[in-house]
Amino acid sequence: MKRMNNKLGWLFTGPYLVFTIIFFLLPLLWSFWLALTNWNLISPDIKFVGLSNFVTAITSPTIHQAFWVTYKFLLVFVPLALILSMLVAILVNRLPRFKGLFMVAFFLPYLSSGVVTSLIVKGILSYNGPISTWLRTTFGLDIDWLGSPTSALIVVSFMIAWKMSGYYGLILVSGLNSINNEIYEAAALDGVNRWQRFWKITIPMMYPSLYTVLILAIGVSFGIFTEVYQLTGGGPNGATNTWQMEIYNQAFVNLKSGYASAVALIAAVITFLSIGVLRNLIEKWGHHYGWN
Repeated sequence: MKRMNNKLGWLFTGPYLVFTIIFFLLPLLWSFWLALTNWNLISPDIKFVGLSNFVTAITSPTIHQAFWVTYKFLLVFVPLALILSMLVAILVNRLPRFKGLFMVAFFLPYLSSGVVTSLIVKGILSYNGPISTWLRTTFGLDIDWLGSPTSALIVVSFMIAWKMSGYYGLILVSGLNSINNEIYEAAALDGVNRWQRFWKITIPMMYPSLYTVLILAIGVSFGIFTEVYQLTGGGPNGATNTWQMEIYNQAFVNLKSGYASAVALIAAVITFLSIGVLRNLIEKWGHHYGWN
């Protein structure tokens, strides 16, 4: 029976293991080898250059800028995503009926293509788009939404936060539903107002769902590419040029696949370390409220 269970276990996990080996492990090993060469994706000759690609990447001002831009997206996108998803969760949770229907409606943007969403937003915010036209004719404001470094960063972050808010809101709704109403009733008897109840009861009690949303949002902020590629192309002046955008440009525009692989590996290490540090900070906050 034990041998049979072992065989069944390998049978069910086998397809996933094969998928992981083909699409994750082998490309990872190939990227390690590629980072030690100067291959340009076209020439049949591959020259071994050792660690020079890593040295160039570490000392490159463009890579440094992409590094800081990625963290700027982290600082803007994560709070926006958390606020929007919390608003969605509270709104849906307070509905007397049809909660599932409204939750599906908020979830639909998450299922939509990032390319299509980006093109729609680009059209809306263009010079002759409805928002720019209305601001120009009503208030005399002529805002170049995607031409300013600050506004471009905010627009991209807000669009991704809006897209993810339904998915994150679904997680937060489950956190709200897990809170016992008797806790709120006891707090009301003690004279706790709504604002205090939200910060002292709701937020601490929602820690597991908030932890999940924060980790997911942090992971997304380190992988932003589609929206930047479609809306700004990394501009203006590199203000939205993320890790992913820089890797794409080096590999497929400059045809420096070896250098791009080195940048990708450095980005992967920094991303892993950053998420680990931020996760520990979030867990310390949870320990403060008694979560293990």
